[in-house]
Amino acid sequence: MTKNFFKNKSLLITGGTGSFGRAFVKYLLKEKVPLKKIIIFSRDELKQFEMNKIFNEKKYKNIRYFIGDVRDKERLKLAINNVDIVVHAAALKQVPVAEYNPFEFIKTNVLGAQNLIECCLGSSVTRVIALSTDKASSPINLYGATKLCSDKIFIAANNIIGKQNIRFSIVRYGNVMGSRGSVLDTFLEQSKNRIISITDKNMTRFNINMNEAIDLTIYSLANLKGGEIFVPKIPSFRIIDLAKAISNESKIKIIGIRPGEKVHEEMISAHDSSDIYDLGKYYAIVPNYLKNKYLSRKKVKESFCYSSDNNSEFLNINQLKKIVINYQKERLEK
Repeated sequence: MTKNFFKNKSLLITGGTGSFGRAFVKYLLKEKVPLKKIIIFSRDELKQFEMNKIFNEKKYKNIRYFIGDVRDKERLKLAINNVDIVVHAAALKQVPVAEYNPFEFIKTNVLGAQNLIECCLGSSVTRVIALSTDKASSPINLYGATKLCSDKIFIAANNIIGKQNIRFSIVRYGNVMGSRGSVLDTFLEQSKNRIISITDKNMTRFNINMNEAIDLTIYSLANLKGGEIFVPKIPSFRIIDLAKAISNESKIKIIGIRPGEKVHEEMISAHDSSDIYDLGKYYAIVPNYLKNKYLSRKKVKESFCYSSDNNSEFLNINQLKKIVINYQKERLEK
């Protein structure tokens, strides 16, 4: 079904040189998904140069690299020309950095999202998936607030499509262990000095691996009706357990919560519980205008809340050790 869905279509990935973009392109090429064109759109020429050494245009005839920024609407419009599918992964993501550079995060995460939507409207694009984050649910930091705004305008875009054959939806997931900016790299580096700093001993986080994030994105592209937020059922872990999994010999130092940081993450708030449908491997937050298309699906209970501390599944220290070992092996192979 995956190959048939993508057959002869052109795909554009904003932020395509990031952790998700690189992994997604690797998957598409490895599985020989018959896309007519894969466009990697990002603003960093060095990352494009490095990615091009692995996925070069001579070997992979359908790959294209576009330098550009989602803040630049005219450049986006050129890149989207004759594109069928867009996966929007471009974002500024570091929580503490957002607190000190709010204008920059708003320009990229909110205004960049608006630019993309406006460029897609009136184009050949038929499906758009925007990648979101658990921090967009009940946000307390600026990064989460910008992603919530982004989510809202992508969903609202379905109200202004008119007769155009285009749909916008969201995928929202937790931390990808080992992705750029992940706590895993920080802890591994700190463990060399036998001291690992954590902000709160009770802190928990969701965890998803990159393959699961890709599966969710593909599922959403193939099944979206326009306006859903798709959320995966994934395990949680305790930050202190990750530190212990990396090094039993390191001293754990509690340094206090950073600006804008939560003790626990949330992917679905209790306020959304009347709009949640259970899809098996995933949940879907469904807007009112789509509910008649989900009548055959099971709704969750009232006051349902999906938070990293109330999750039914937690990774233990041994499971976290396996994740760390696999990550270190993959890093050595690169």
